[in-house]
Amino acid sequence: MRTALILLLLLGFAAIPGSIFPQRSQNPLKVSDYFKSNPGTAKFLDQLKMFDVYSSPWFSAIYILLFISLIGCVLPRTFEHLKGIGAKPPLTPKNLHRMEFHTQVEFGSLDLAEAWFKKRHFRIRRDSNSISAEKGFMRETGNLAFHLSLILILIGIGLGSLFGMKGDAIINVGDRFINIPTSYDVISFGKLQSEKALQPFSITATDFKATYELKTGAPSDYKLTVNISDPVGSKEVSKVVRVNSPLTFGSTKVYLQANGYSPLVTVRDKTGEIKYQGAVIFLPQDGNLTSTGAIKVPDMQPQVGFIGSFVPTFARNSQRGAFSTYPEVLDPRLLISIWTGDLGLDSGNPQSIYRLDTSKMERIGLKTLKLNEKYDFGQGSITFEGWTPWVNLQIVKDPGKFYALLGSIFAILGLLASLFTRSRRIWVKTNVDTPGVEVAGLAKNSAPGLEFEIASLVNEMRG
Repeated sequence: MRTALILLLLLGFAAIPGSIFPQRSQNPLKVSDYFKSNPGTAKFLDQLKMFDVYSSPWFSAIYILLFISLIGCVLPRTFEHLKGIGAKPPLTPKNLHRMEFHTQVEFGSLDLAEAWFKKRHFRIRRDSNSISAEKGFMRETGNLAFHLSLILILIGIGLGSLFGMKGDAIINVGDRFINIPTSYDVISFGKLQSEKALQPFSITATDFKATYELKTGAPSDYKLTVNISDPVGSKEVSKVVRVNSPLTFGSTKVYLQANGYSPLVTVRDKTGEIKYQGAVIFLPQDGNLTSTGAIKVPDMQPQVGFIGSFVPTFARNSQRGAFSTYPEVLDPRLLISIWTGDLGLDSGNPQSIYRLDTSKMERIGLKTLKLNEKYDFGQGSITFEGWTPWVNLQIVKDPGKFYALLGSIFAILGLLASLFTRSRRIWVKTNVDTPGVEVAGLAKNSAPGLEFEIASLVNEMRG
């Protein structure tokens, strides 16, 4: 047990770097930014697996050793406990006066004591001149159940990390998602999984409706209507997805996680030729869905980029500037900052589609656009033509989730049994030299209540 506690403490310390440094499995863009700003330090940290903490050899070694230690600690105790379930209580001690709450009863008998014990469901061992009674066996059962459940939880986590997958994809209403790696914004596979294990299906978002509280603006319901095809190419079926009602494709579940807006824009060059047209996903920055994003137009000469903010219900003050007062689109505005120069798309370095690298660009304009308003910025024009909702789908395959859930339930039940069960023993003994009987007990872990039980037994026999 000492070894298990030390390894558990080490596991806690080993997880600390995972919250300090960005992790590739969670945010690869932040890892890339860290390499750009601290190239020397990042290279050294990468050799230590600081950007892949939870899949590093040293973290896995602690995890596996803890797993082995728990098994080696709990299993022998479990076998001993199973042997003791049907065993009788231990023999009555010779010197009861050394035990707790020793009492001499002048009038009493073993028959009365045995009846009292049976009424209260004690385990009883009766000899010729004594009774040994025991209660609270569930305390050790709960303790072992708790530790065995921890092993089951570790097995569930291990199965998830080996055979699971997790990914996120943002799609606009009207767009189609096909379950292939290139459709994901972020995707990670278990150690023994690959993209070949992805189940073939498609999801087309046909409608999304968000309902908000009028006074607070807090969301009260999200409803996404989709057409699904399982497998891809089969007949489509209409389904409704809500926050707590995911889609299920075999062992894969699709959850509705978040939502926002994509402004519809058209960008033209000086000649009026369309260089970009469509919906651009903007990411929410607050509860009222004030959103920011970037529009990149590499086909214009020179290249043009826009840093934008979409405000569903427009308001402005001197302290905050432009912001949204309600998450539903009631009075929309598109605020844009226009930049010209090199977008950096040919550098070979990965870029976020939601951010614009302006290090090699020059700002040439600022504008707040109303719906259907056009702005001419010299090299061309941009028109704000509307918006469309988007939803974030989280696709998860976790074969160990059921075992982790089962282990958590049994761990809680075992812990409750261990905490609230009082383990104690009571002995009743007759002596040849003195009339009546002797009564004494022993409470494990100094559990309260033994004194009152012995007093109740004594009163029963005296009565």
